Amino acid sequence: MLATLIIVFREVFEAGLIVGIVLAATEGVARRGVFVASGIAAGVAGAALLAAFAGALSDAFEGSGQEVFTASILLAATVMLSWHQLWMASHGRAMAREMKAMGREVARGDRSLLAMAVVVAVAVLREGVEVVLFLYGIAVSTQAGALPMLAGGALGVLAGALVSWLLYRGLVAIPVHKLFKVTGWLIALLAAGMAGQAAAILAGADLIPAWGYQLWDTSWLLPESGMLGRALHALAGYSDRPMGIQVAAYLAVLTILVVGARLIGRRPAPQPAVARVS
Repeated sequence: MLATLIIVFREVFEAGLIVGIVLAATEGVARRGVFVASGIAAGVAGAALLAAFAGALSDAFEGSGQEVFTASILLAATVMLSWHQLWMASHGRAMAREMKAMGREVARGDRSLLAMAVVVAVAVLREGVEVVLFLYGIAVSTQAGALPMLAGGALGVLAGALVSWLLYRGLVAIPVHKLFKVTGWLIALLAAGMAGQAAAILAGADLIPAWGYQLWDTSWLLPESGMLGRALHALAGYSDRPMGIQVAAYLAVLTILVVGARLIGRRPAPQPAVARVS
């Protein structure tokens, strides 16, 4: 439930930031609300369609191919989470500037409201597709029930929408970069956990070497089947009896994300070009 809440909150918050920037930049434009709402609805519908096909694909891989399909979903979710985290760290500010510029163009009449709706729809669809993929990865890696995931998703949607609305209205002053930093660490742990789980599934099916089937046993101290163990497994990929390949995959992904984020954070921001006077 907690992992679902974090993922959904982050994605809804990012989509909400884009929508809020567009709304702020088009203040006073007639019918902007209708077009923005249409864009949001189109994006949500597209993500729901993908979710339906994901379930059909899962049913088609019953039998010996289920392990490979499950591991593939986990690896795809790991890649998407990692790419998303590093891309946002590098391009988040530039994307915000582009959204503001687009909104001003709509307000001036240089762009149509339909173009704005398309931009909003694509943004919502992108975040929705990521939510579908990530939640499917959480479901197959943690064996979470439908009700806890539904509750976590609903809370994530409400929290993300509420924080986005409060920021848009100027009612709160949350440092967005700090919020992204905290959720970024949580997402890095989620991605590493999914990578480790995928490696364990493939090793269990004898498709890759296991590098040891039980590096340690902490089930006597913190069993994975307990409430705290399940929470740590969902949030950080905890395993009380991990395989060697599982630990290696976990550490590899976590190292890539931590080092990558630090390198991106140290990179100087691009300076605006200054026209030369001849």
